[in-house]
Amino acid sequence: MSIKVPFIEAEIQDQYLHDENSDRPWILGFSGGKDSTMLLQLVWKALLKIPRELRRREIWVVCNDTLVENPHIVNFINRTLDTIKVAAVEQDLPILVQKTTPRLEDTFWVNLIGRGYPAPNNVFRWCTERLKIDPTTRFIKSKIAEDGEVIILLGTRSAESGNRARSIKRHEVKGQRLRKHLLPNAYVFAPIKDVDTNELWQYLMQVSPPWGGTHKELMTLYRNANSGDCPLVIDETTPSCGNSRFGCWVCTVVKRDKSMEGLIGNGEDWMEPLVALRDYFVETRDNPEQYREKRRRDGTEKEGVWGPYKPWVRAEFLRQLLEAQRDIQAEQGESMQLISHQELVAIQVTWYRDSIFNAKVADIYNSVYNVQLDMQKHEEKFRQEEELLREVCADQPQDFDLIQQSLKVLKTKTLMVKKRGLQNEIENLLDRHIRTEKEAALSHAA
Repeated sequence: MSIKVPFIEAEIQDQYLHDENSDRPWILGFSGGKDSTMLLQLVWKALLKIPRELRRREIWVVCNDTLVENPHIVNFINRTLDTIKVAAVEQDLPILVQKTTPRLEDTFWVNLIGRGYPAPNNVFRWCTERLKIDPTTRFIKSKIAEDGEVIILLGTRSAESGNRARSIKRHEVKGQRLRKHLLPNAYVFAPIKDVDTNELWQYLMQVSPPWGGTHKELMTLYRNANSGDCPLVIDETTPSCGNSRFGCWVCTVVKRDKSMEGLIGNGEDWMEPLVALRDYFVETRDNPEQYREKRRRDGTEKEGVWGPYKPWVRAEFLRQLLEAQRDIQAEQGESMQLISHQELVAIQVTWYRDSIFNAKVADIYNSVYNVQLDMQKHEEKFRQEEELLREVCADQPQDFDLIQQSLKVLKTKTLMVKKRGLQNEIENLLDRHIRTEKEAALSHAA
């Protein structure tokens, strides 16, 4: 075993016991991969060496689920988290597990299929903030609100890449274990930053997880996928997933998902529909003339800037997604869910607001599954709201269009998290409305 391990455990113990602020909890980013597994294991073993009466500081094991993770990896991580929860109670350790997920309006499918966002690329990587950063940030902020300060433990290592080494060096404070995080009252502790990859694997092969079992399945996953794990992304300085890392199966930022290809090549044939669907996302994104609107969601057009996917493309996305889910469930069981019923409802709501839509979510679902899913009550709710608005604007029908457009702009900015430009867009709508009114009045007078 590496000589670094006893030193790291001692450092973790010292930080836990002699922190000047004994109330601030630890938040340990756990992805289920090799780096975060080693980090949790070292923290766990360090805690076991501390007397029970001194184990007062809470340690939250936080795992982010984007809801579009590789299904094979999701099952593995969920089993691991369940084991961790049980073992922590049995061993009387103040270790708690928290999964974070994106809000319904921020999920990948609600944005891609519902609102027609183009599949992400390096220029427009809208997914990282909504699916990864925001959910975990909300949890961290909630703990800061409760306890004043937090310490975030990350399994980042300088040996992972040159970029990561430079990032660690840039943010560390010489002579101090903790560095300030971008969030106020949050600090970062990276105990394994100096561990190289060979030392890491040697440790995991020699030392079984203290929560039970072995690392055999973890090592098999890496061997079959030729992969690395996706780090817990807590800000835009944290490296996102790329190349052959375990991560979202829908990822179109990379040219090829080598980890999923590796798993398929090692017998996981049921994943083939996922690869085919991901490739279709790339095709549609890279051919905007055929698949995307010229007009943006705010109603404006700009040379060289494309709008959302056309309605028929979004409907086709949903059909292919549900077909892939149906085929995978037939082989792997119904627990292999690619899209939730809540997301289906949210997509239908979004389609209803886009009056250009003729397709209905329920019709597509029923044709794929040969069932009778009824979403009429959701459609009826929005139809009633629209009719009420029309009645109120009966004497001024142009006002109905203005309010509808304003609501669409507001919803767009809400979903984009950053509301920059909201005031300008509302003002532009009002200006266009006033100009139209004046032109109509002049025309009538003439």
